[in-house]
Amino acid sequence: MLKRAITGLIFVMVLISCTYFHPILLFGLYLLFVIVGSWEYLNILKLHSKISPNIALGIFNAAIAFLAITSENILQMSKAPFIAILLLGIFSTPLIELYNKKEEPFSNIAHSLLPILYVALPFGLLIFANNEFPNYSKEYSAELILGFYFILWTNDTGAYLSGKAFGKHKLFERISPNKTWEGSIGGGALAIGISILMSFVFDSMPIWQWIGIGIIISIFGSMGDLAESLFKRSMGVKDSGKIMPGHGGILDRFDGLLIASPIVFAFLLLVN
Repeated sequence: MLKRAITGLIFVMVLISCTYFHPILLFGLYLLFVIVGSWEYLNILKLHSKISPNIALGIFNAAIAFLAITSENILQMSKAPFIAILLLGIFSTPLIELYNKKEEPFSNIAHSLLPILYVALPFGLLIFANNEFPNYSKEYSAELILGFYFILWTNDTGAYLSGKAFGKHKLFERISPNKTWEGSIGGGALAIGISILMSFVFDSMPIWQWIGIGIIISIFGSMGDLAESLFKRSMGVKDSGKIMPGHGGILDRFDGLLIASPIVFAFLLLVN
């Protein structure tokens, strides 16, 4: 328990520090998350199923996709070269599979490409939204991303505490036996409360947008947790990786973000 607490505290401090102080630090950290998270996903499939994804190409494509989304915002570089490389990587995947002579060729192709959508896109869109939509008055600010973290963590914590105290009705017993409707409602209420607080702490967006983000995170963050649990259960594994002692892997730590981030991006795209 002590090791888990220490590891979690260090992780949170590093994540908040890199997010707050400089966009290059955030970019580098997220790129690392994309690479490690993609490897976790593909490696689980290779070890625990009949599917044989192209791990190297899958990680490469995910990393290039992340660069294509964030390069203009962070690196001040044209995204065109990254898009060109990404297209080559994507469409070379089925061509390479022609020569592999493995079972489930189309499953191999599909899963080799899935980290682009499941890992690279959520991290990339969160950076893109942070730089495009809020009305910042200074050169760099990570208010949207920091607010996203706080709402997501509050939702998880509130759901756990509410579930422990009041949980009686199972939310999705087939996938996650410990989750309850009471916990989900409690987490959502607390997340919306924190989103209102975020509108006063971070004034780059109006309160109704923060509330909208809170509602989205409370719903889709929980769905992301369930989706990752479904994947792990289908593969017969407990954690996606061991990069953080006591906390599992990158996919375990960011399961809520992976689903909620694109929905938050879509919401901000529609209202701005």
